Parts: sequence; C-alpha cells; structure tokens
Amino acid sequence: QVQLVESGGGLVQAGGSLRLSCAASGSIFSINTMGWYRQAPGKQRELVTAITSGGSTNYAASVKGRFTISRDNAKNTVYLQMNSLKPEDTAVYYCNAQGQGPHYGLNFWGKGTLVTVSS
Repeated sequence: QVQLVESGGGLVQAGGSLRLSCAASGSIFSINTMGWYRQAPGKQRELVTAITSGGSTNYAASVKGRFTISRDNAKNTVYLQMNSLKPEDTAVYYCNAQGQGPHYGLNFWGKGTLVTVSS
C-alpha cells in the first residue's frame, strides 16, 4: 500500500507563491508517475502536472510557465512550486501516484491541501 500526504497549502495574494509537498510512504517501490490534480469549487478535478520516475514532466496549459513540478526519489517526495498565483488557481490540490508492478493499474491519492488565492 502507498500513502500520500500533502502539505504547504494556504492563503496568498494574487502574484504570490506557494510550494506544495507530497510525501509518499509504504510500498514506494511500486510508484511510477506522480502528479498534482486540483479541484476548484463547482468544477471537476483536473490534472495540473505530472512527472515520471525519470523526470519527464507535463503541465496543463493554464499553469505552464508558472508552476514547476519536481521529484526527489531519495526522499520519496514530489513538490509543486507555484508562482504568479491567480485567483483562478484557488482549489484543493491533490497528490497522485500511479502504481506499477504489484500495484499496476492502481492510483493513490492524498487527502488534499487547500490553496486560496485572493485578488
């Protein structure tokens, strides 16, 4: 089993920055791609960014150039650096991990951390 715990959310003004962290524990050898999703009030959960174990990344168009995902495999942690935040970035941000090997086909989720951006 894999457990994911997010941290770093909070309240910031537009134009500010936050750095989110997601710490993985448990059967971490079974983790492949990790990423961040978000869900704003009244909207569906959407993919923000993802990173493979090899470091390849993808970003949603809405955050590209402002957000940066990184991964420290030694620390079993993935980060999301968010700069130039906008009110529309307000959402609960969820860490996600894709299973491999014995956990192939499974997705693991954190419980989320709230990011609020004021105008």
